[in-house]
Amino acid sequence: MQVSSWLWVLFAALVLALLAVDLAFAVIILVVYGAAPALTYLTAYVLEKSLSVDNVFVFVLIFSELRIPAEQQRRVLYWGVLGALVVRAVLIAGGVFLLRRFQWVTYPFAALVIFAAVRLIWGREKERELVATACAVCGSWVARIIPITPVLRGGSFWVRQRGGLVATPLFIALVVVETTDVIFALDSIPAVFAVTSDLFLVYTSNVFAMLGLRSLYFLLAGVVERFRFLRAGLAAILAFVGVKLLLSGVVEIPTWVSLAVIATALTLAVAASVAIPRGMAQVPADGADRFSHPP
Repeated sequence: MQVSSWLWVLFAALVLALLAVDLAFAVIILVVYGAAPALTYLTAYVLEKSLSVDNVFVFVLIFSELRIPAEQQRRVLYWGVLGALVVRAVLIAGGVFLLRRFQWVTYPFAALVIFAAVRLIWGREKERELVATACAVCGSWVARIIPITPVLRGGSFWVRQRGGLVATPLFIALVVVETTDVIFALDSIPAVFAVTSDLFLVYTSNVFAMLGLRSLYFLLAGVVERFRFLRAGLAAILAFVGVKLLLSGVVEIPTWVSLAVIATALTLAVAASVAIPRGMAQVPADGADRFSHPP
């Protein structure tokens, strides 16, 4: 499909508008605490925002697998993001505690980040399988607790049926979104520790990156497959961050260098994708009913 130039201009304008809102907090930190904390926050934010693009890939797969219509996806993501903020608060607090208590934890964190980089390069099909498995497992798990109807009921997660509560596929989608976010948080949270272990900066950068995730999804969902080199760019970012974590006790890489590397890798990946386009890949979806209540 040929994409008009004006559509790319509109896309860029929307991205800049979203970033302007999110980055306003960096200005507040700059005014209140100075340049160094502001630069650290900005670097952590850009890192988390970049990695959140991978969540968009996963959300596309989840909604396709569960056949959630576009008009209902917004509701799932709204509650999914709110839940993710709570879960990430716990994970970040735990990670900061471990780093301050046990310095050697840096190395397992670095290994997780480097593994995530490898997964992005060679794990595309595995990611599809993971989403399909998560949908099946979560559906089966929920069905053991409460009956599930295979029919969507507007924007409802629950409906009353025969005098009892019944979960809809929308609720299954929410459970899968939350479950997969925990998995991806195990990559992105250790990654941000390569920038800072300050609890406030780590969590606020995560919050602002996550708050824009829903808008980012609807901005990119229809064109995400066109960014063919984006996963390679994210993998390069994760590889750099993982190496930085490994060498943190030996070499001190300035924050501005980290920001420059992240921004350069992301820019090159997007530019290469625009310059060398490809047709959109279709995400397969089977018609199997995975929401039946077990006997």
